[in-house]
Amino acid sequence: MMNRTASAGCISAALAVILGAFGAHALKNHLGAYELSVFETGSKYHFYHSIALIIYAMKGNSRSTSIFFILGILIFCGSLYLLAIFGLKKLGMVTPIGGVFFIVAWIRFAIELYKDKNHANN
Repeated sequence: MMNRTASAGCISAALAVILGAFGAHALKNHLGAYELSVFETGSKYHFYHSIALIIYAMKGNSRSTSIFFILGILIFCGSLYLLAIFGLKKLGMVTPIGGVFFIVAWIRFAIELYKDKNHANN
């Protein structure tokens, strides 16, 4: 499980770099300042949470938390990418759902770290 999750995180991080470069170079002359800002936010969160997924995998914890990280990347970042590139404003309504997945993943990660520490101390 750890290897699959870490691999998914690495592939996701590579994709975040590719999309970030695409946004910075290919889209800069085609999108307005607001759209570029939205795209950049998606790219940053995509990269941050890809790294989080890799770190999480190294801890070897539950699969369900990694799924929350992945869903967050897909829904939060994906909706921002589509909103910026295609102007799909209605996707702005789904973006917070991805944010909730990120929050749930971080809270679950914290709980798992806390439980691991308590087991180690007993």
